[in-house]
Amino acid sequence: MAKIILVMGLPGSGKTTLSTKLAQKLGAAHYNADKVREQFNDWDYSEDGRKRQAMRMRKLGNESKKTYAICDFICPKKEYRDILKPDYVVWMDTIEKGRFEDTNKVFEKPIKKFNYRFKEFKSDEYTRKIAADLIEFDWKKPTVQMLGRWQPWHGGHFALFKRCFDKTGQVVIQVRDVAGVSGGADQNDNPFDFDKVCENIIEGLNTEGFTHGKEYIIQLVPNIVNITYGRKVGYKIEEESFEENISKISATKIRENMRKKGKI
Repeated sequence: MAKIILVMGLPGSGKTTLSTKLAQKLGAAHYNADKVREQFNDWDYSEDGRKRQAMRMRKLGNESKKTYAICDFICPKKEYRDILKPDYVVWMDTIEKGRFEDTNKVFEKPIKKFNYRFKEFKSDEYTRKIAADLIEFDWKKPTVQMLGRWQPWHGGHFALFKRCFDKTGQVVIQVRDVAGVSGGADQNDNPFDFDKVCENIIEGLNTEGFTHGKEYIIQLVPNIVNITYGRKVGYKIEEESFEENISKISATKIRENMRKKGKI
């Protein structure tokens, strides 16, 4: 069960901008209220409709297998926030009135019931602040990079992760954005999107005693196909070799088996 972060505020206050950046920084699930309503085809903004939306967002957050789930919606009344039961509340208090008068009328300020209150449009600064509070990962500490598709994450990847971790004590796992497209030669089969890849990695490493945001973080990066460095800048590129039982693990065969079982 993920810890729920409510990013709330009037329409136009910057909720989604902050939520998007924060989700990427934390490797968190991101549930945007408008997209959730669209998914469920529920545009009822009555009292019952708003309560139903709060319960729906709560359910999505609870079902997430990530460390954090960001619920990005207005959540205008204390009653709805009580339904959501967030672990953290971020109040985007950047505007006096939103564009919908009916929402302005029912909006109840979360007096003393918030963890963060932001009054300016400074999403990059706020993202860094929240991330520094919520994750133990030390951005200044020497870190090992793992770059890949992870389609899906498997035992061979964990063996590599363990060696990376043993070098410096923390790892950044970078996920190439290849869902549904080619990652290069012989890398055309990429059925899993970033959210699913994160879920698989976190679930796999949790079982091995590693915590996201502590020993490692996950980042979405572009579809990187070439890594170039020069001028003796101090980076070290190493290739790890493994015994046969590890090296023979095939993500291609795993995907084939998952398709046979109807899992993808």
